[in-house]
Amino acid sequence: MRIIVTGGAGFIGSHLVDALLALDSEVIVLDNFSTGRPENLDHIKDKIKLVECDISTAEEWVNEFKGVDKVFHLAALADIVPSIQNPEEYFRANVDGTFNVLQAAKKFDVKRFVYSASSSCYGIPDQYPTNELAEIRPQYPYALTKRMGEELVMHWSSIYRMPAVSLRFFNVYGTRSRTSGTYGAVFGVFLAQKLANQPLTIVGDGEQTRDFTYVTDVVNALIAASQSQKVGEIYNVGSGKTISVNCLVEMLGGDKVYIPKRPGEPDCTFADILKIQQELNWNPEISIEEGVKKVVANIDYWRDAPIWNPQTIANATEDWFKYLGK
Repeated sequence: MRIIVTGGAGFIGSHLVDALLALDSEVIVLDNFSTGRPENLDHIKDKIKLVECDISTAEEWVNEFKGVDKVFHLAALADIVPSIQNPEEYFRANVDGTFNVLQAAKKFDVKRFVYSASSSCYGIPDQYPTNELAEIRPQYPYALTKRMGEELVMHWSSIYRMPAVSLRFFNVYGTRSRTSGTYGAVFGVFLAQKLANQPLTIVGDGEQTRDFTYVTDVVNALIAASQSQKVGEIYNVGSGKTISVNCLVEMLGGDKVYIPKRPGEPDCTFADILKIQQELNWNPEISIEEGVKKVVANIDYWRDAPIWNPQTIANATEDWFKYLGK
């Protein structure tokens, strides 16, 4: 198999590249390193082709799709606050970028296309666990642009018979998760604070619950989707369980401090994964207890990550409250 992974230097993408190489695939990584890190691929750089490029503009990288069997499209800009501050940048990366990747895949008759979508498209849902038929309610530009990318994929699947599927990820965590950028992913924030012997910052009362999904489980879902014959389908990818942020902090250990609850954030994320279990025969394997142990065992990865405190978080999320507050 000759396979392209866009965003392959990123958190999930680099783990996917590892798994594809273990399956003896020939892997081409497209990345502009806006969020991905070249170091994530250092251990396999002699086994892959790495193309530094910007998918928001259709240029020479399009020719890499010639003779490719499968495409995993993971490249995207993440984080809530920057998407509020720079919606055009997010539109170009997440919508224009997806359009260009789809066009490249169509031009060269790629046999399988797997899109990484986001459960943030559900916003604050009415029902938990939340299934794929829930109303779409994006609360901020990041969520909207990821959903628009998904709509493009589903439309190309219908109109151009693109053999595509989309996976909506819930709260992915694990080794190599992002270490920089605007205040966002809870594990990266907590682990950097823990390394610096700083209190862990808990949003609101900490009783909000999250469906934390370990990265290798997500990778297995991506591969299962690529090996199936399903077309034009959307699947939730989650652990099928939830845990409160307070419980997570207890597992990590250390002092804690509470900061104001943020508007537009759900009190719960909880994936209904029945569809992917039944149709793709996929099941999560890593419990939160096991996943936290794996992350803590590799905590040095976050040694250079920014260390947040209540004041710097307040400064970074000022626009969040300004635009999303009622």
